[in-house]
Amino acid sequence: MAKKTEIKTEKIEREYIIPLREKCRAVPRHKRTVKAIRTIKEFLAKHMKVRDRDLKKIKLDKYLNEFVWSRGIKNPIHKIKVKVIKEGEIVKAELAEVPDKIKFKKAREEKRETQAKQVGAKKKEAKEKLEEKIKEEEPETGKEKEEKEEKVKSVEEATKQIEKTAAIQMKHQSKQKTKEPKHQRRMALQK
Repeated sequence: MAKKTEIKTEKIEREYIIPLREKCRAVPRHKRTVKAIRTIKEFLAKHMKVRDRDLKKIKLDKYLNEFVWSRGIKNPIHKIKVKVIKEGEIVKAELAEVPDKIKFKKAREEKRETQAKQVGAKKKEAKEKLEEKIKEEEPETGKEKEEKEEKVKSVEEATKQIEKTAAIQMKHQSKQKTKEPKHQRRMALQK
């Protein structure tokens, strides 16, 4: 007789404050942040009851990783507050309290993504309109057909050029340099 196995798709959300100081102190200085990341994963594997404590099933948010690495490889943070979500076998962790610097970075990346989607939608619309015009105006001779194909190619090249210029403008907008000295920027990071 076959047994039915039920797959649990429950979504478990928890918040933890993970201590890192004690584990990182026992490691050479040039490996401390690497150990801090591994310690976070081990902690979550234990407390979220991951089968076989498999660290590959634990996914850290890129902003969490960036926050831990913000002070360099030799001097990781001593504790971190994390929001954890377990869906099935996979555990996803993200920062519970996001610092201002990372908030702004997150907002900037979201803005970039929405603009990219808008450009993609405009491109699709332009292509569809062009295809409709071509279908409406059926060419009678081979020369007219070739001219239509050349028009299509030129429009595609123009859209590619527009995309390139938009990408270059986005790149230059995101790289605004600050005029404050380096030590002041470090002090801002530590706050």
